[in-house]
Amino acid sequence: MNKHFRDSRYYLARAAEHARLGVTESLETPLARARALLGREPDPEPEPSRLEEAVADATALEHRAATRVRGGIGSVRARVTVGRSSEADDDR
Repeated sequence: MNKHFRDSRYYLARAAEHARLGVTESLETPLARARALLGREPDPEPEPSRLEEAVADATALEHRAATRVRGGIGSVRARVTVGRSSEADDDR
């Protein structure tokens, strides 16, 4: 019986969270219109911190390195394939 109560509580919490998200989403447009009429602009997004910038730079560097490695591996594979096919021709 306790299992059923836990399940019910879980689904009730999920339903409440989804209802909150739905109400927030549906009120975004009227809230933005009211702010515009009152002359209050929404708060600007905060600038990224030094840590966030460093993480973004490291992620971009990692992506560039991975792209270069993939390109290098592709060219090595092409050379090996050409080399193997010429060796197979020499064996005949």
